[in-house]
Parts: sequence; structure tokens; C-alpha cells
Amino acid sequence: MHEVPAGVGMERTGAEHDKMEGSGLRCHDERDWRDHAGRTDALAAPRRVLPPAARPRRYCLVQSLLRGPQCQLPNCPTAPCVRPGPSAPVPRGVALFPGPGTGAVHFHYLPVERPLISPLPKGPCCRAFGLRAASRLRTNIPFLQNVLTNDQFLYSTVDTQFIDENPDLFNLKPVQNRAQKLLNYLGHVMVNGPLTPIPVKAKPSSVDPVIPTVPLGQPPMGFRDVLVREGPEGFAKAVRAHQGLLLMDTTFRDAHQSLLATRVRTHDLKKISPFVAHNFSNLYSLENWGGATFDVAMRFLWECPWRRLQELRKLIPNVPFQMLLRGANAVGYTNYPDNVVFRFCEVAKENGMDIFRVFDSLNYLPNMLLGMEAAGSAGGVVEAAISYTGDVSDPMRQKYSLEYYLKLADELMKAGTHILAIKDMAGLLKPESSRQLIGALRERFPEMPLHVHTHDTAGVGVAAMLACAEAGADVVDVAVDSMAGMTSQPSMGAVVACAKGTQLHTGISLEKVFDYSEYCPRHLSGEGV
Repeated sequence: MHEVPAGVGMERTGAEHDKMEGSGLRCHDERDWRDHAGRTDALAAPRRVLPPAARPRRYCLVQSLLRGPQCQLPNCPTAPCVRPGPSAPVPRGVALFPGPGTGAVHFHYLPVERPLISPLPKGPCCRAFGLRAASRLRTNIPFLQNVLTNDQFLYSTVDTQFIDENPDLFNLKPVQNRAQKLLNYLGHVMVNGPLTPIPVKAKPSSVDPVIPTVPLGQPPMGFRDVLVREGPEGFAKAVRAHQGLLLMDTTFRDAHQSLLATRVRTHDLKKISPFVAHNFSNLYSLENWGGATFDVAMRFLWECPWRRLQELRKLIPNVPFQMLLRGANAVGYTNYPDNVVFRFCEVAKENGMDIFRVFDSLNYLPNMLLGMEAAGSAGGVVEAAISYTGDVSDPMRQKYSLEYYLKLADELMKAGTHILAIKDMAGLLKPESSRQLIGALRERFPEMPLHVHTHDTAGVGVAAMLACAEAGADVVDVAVDSMAGMTSQPSMGAVVACAKGTQLHTGISLEKVFDYSEYCPRHLSGEGV
């Protein structure tokens, strides 16, 4: 049937349309049509499709626009007594035509309907396209699948009695939705652990995280005392004059951001803080803020990031706190007005922040200079970080060559940075490239403290950091052993052990590192909480 009498107004909750070049069949479920003009016999008699020459001009125009099989997917099931849903039925990866799919029944009669037009010719490929499109709709999916798999419908040998002659179309099979169920299962296992029972019937023992004991009294003096007493310039000189390798501990920020999506709570960090203050007083700094922590604290942990800074400062008064500042982006994901960045740094400094590592992912100098100026005007230590990529040890890779990094370092030195850092956020530094890059920077800037950050993604983080230290780096980034490796930082215990007995000795006790490491996986990852 190509045309409905002009006096008939219609609504429908389920319909199948098939538009093909050379034919104009529309196949409707007669139960879903209601005649508003008293013409109850409008679709009662079987009628064949008119030849192209006899079709009205309006239909030919529509036909010229729709050159492919069309399957309209209403957002409601075929079962009776079910109201259409309000949302457009859009499965993943399938684009829907923005307008009505027929010239006879207008779009506003069924606002929940969108026509899906296949770009494929009729045949098995068209059938596969329609089946895939219908596979994820919570609508009349089983009915549509039965129609699309019917050979009579597929090859256009049907009339308006098609549904009456094929009652098996309503033998509806439940939708299995196996792919989505599998994805849901994998996500559940990733978050909550395996769902299968253990081989033995013994229940897992409860794990009570052991908080290491600390002595009474105030913790030993550390580099923060130097910073408070001598200011950023005096602090930088003390770092450069220090004998041995200094470490920055990323356990409180980048380690759990890399491994646990930044989900560690202030409550759990506070429990280990006194131990860190008493036993790791010779750390260069403790990274505990910036990056994604601000966003995650508010959106997922429902915590105040400012309060975290205040409470940790009370428990760790002797170790400098360090944060990651994304230049003009501060700790957000867009460019902020200059006065916002300046005021943010002021408030961060007032609440306990000491060192501001300023970087831009593209090494865009204007963004970095804004962050450096904001951190410096707030009274903080400015650590300008160059984002590292490429491989300076490969002479064939010239886009990010050694000269590129040296020129950028010159600009940051002119801007007045207190510390110069290399930020290897992708874990690309190898021992040889580390020696070349840090060696060249040390030769050009003999008085400037050098700080190197990496991730252990490639598994060579420890070797690369030791090579940096041998080439002249003053500080390298590490994480406590149980929170190290993979996309986190290199192992603190490994670096401490390798440097022990050499000129790079860190002065940190391996036994205390083990105690620190014992606490973190049981408490920071949520066990026993």
C-alpha cells in the first residue's frame, strides 16, 4: 500500500517500513493503527503496490530522498498496554535519520520515532545492518528481528496481509544482550573482585591494617624548616648543596592517582602521616595535592580538598608539600582567568602548600609563565617542569631533540624558576636518554637544582632514575613499594637499596620503607576498611 486516504488520521506504536528503489512497500501491524475518520476498513483489504508510473508526485519525491531500506524503530515494545518511552531509541554506533521516514504519516504523530535508513542495498547485508541496529533497543526488538529475518519481507514479495499471513512474527524471543552483559560483568569484577566462590570453603580472614608506631614528641627537622627559615631561594640552594640523592614521595598523590583513580581518602592518609613525618623527614617533598585530587575529592569522595591540605599540614609539619599545577588550567580542565589562578595559588599557600610544580602538557610557554608567576607571587617555591617526549638518545628523532629541551630550559631559567624539573609523564626515559638529557642540563645550569619525574610504565623507571642521579639530578620521584610500578612511580625501596653505600645514599631506612609499604596496600586500597 503506497497511500492512505486523505481523511484518515493515524497514530501508531509499532511499524515496519521498507523503501526500496523500484518498490514502495510499507508493512504495518494493523492492530497498531486507529482510524480517526471512521474509515475502519482503510487497511482491511489487501492491496498491491502501484507501479512507479502510477504513484503520486509526493511519493516519488520521498522515494528519491530515501534510497535504501528503511526500518522505523519506535521506542516501545510490541506487547499491548505499553506506553511509548520519551527517549530516542539510539543504539551504539547507529545514526538515525533526523526527519520523518514517510510522506503519508507525519513525524509529529509519533515523536518517539526515528527512521533508520540503511546505506546498504537490499539483501543479506541490509538484513545484518537492521538486526544490529535493533539489537540494543528496549522497544519492539523481537518483532523487528522476526520481520527482518523473514525471507518474504527481505525480497519485497509482501502485501498488506503480510503480518496476518505470518503469525510467527509474534513468536517473540527474549533479547539476550550478551555483549552488554559481558561488559557489565567485566566492570563488576574489576571494581568488586571475582564473583566465583573460592576452591575451599574457608572464608577470607579479616585484614586489619597495622599502623606503625611513632615516638612521642615533635618529628625531626626537615627541608620545610629550611624553607620557612630561608625562603624559596635559600631552599633551592640547600637542595643543590645537599650531598646524596633526595627523593620526592608521590604516594599521597600521583601513585594512587595512577593506580586507584585518585580514590584514596583523607581519613586513610592521616593515619600514616605521623609515621611519615617521624621517619622520612629528609624527603625533598611529599606530593599530596593538585592534579586530579581537587576534582576527585569533591566529585567522588565528597571531601573538601582544602581541609585535606590543612589536616595533613598539622600532622606533617617538617616535610615540604608539593602540588601539580597545570599552568593556566590550575587544577581544572580549562583555561581560567588570570586572577583566578593567582588567587588559587595564594589560598593554597595559606593552607599549607609549599612547592608548585608548574607544567603544560604541550610545553606552551605562556601558560607555564602564568602559573609560575602566580605561584611565585604567592610565596611558593616555583618548580617549572618540562614535559618530556620522544627519545633524545635517538639521532633520527629530531622534533624533540636535546636542543629543544635546552632552549626551553633557557626560557624557564629567564622566567625565574627556583627548581627545574623534567616531567616524563609517559615513562619514556631510558637510562641512556636520561644520562644525555640530565647531563646536558647540568652542564648548562650548574647551580640549578634538577628534579626528575617519571612513571614506571615501561619497567625501566628505577634504572632511569639512577642514571639521572648519576648524571647530576638532585631529586627523583618515587612511590612506596606497594604503590609503585606499572603506571605509578618507581619503587622507593629499590632506589634506596641501589643508592645505599654510594655517593647517592638517600639516608632513608629500608626497614621504615617496608613498614610504610606494609600499611598502604591494606589500607589505601580499601582492604579492612
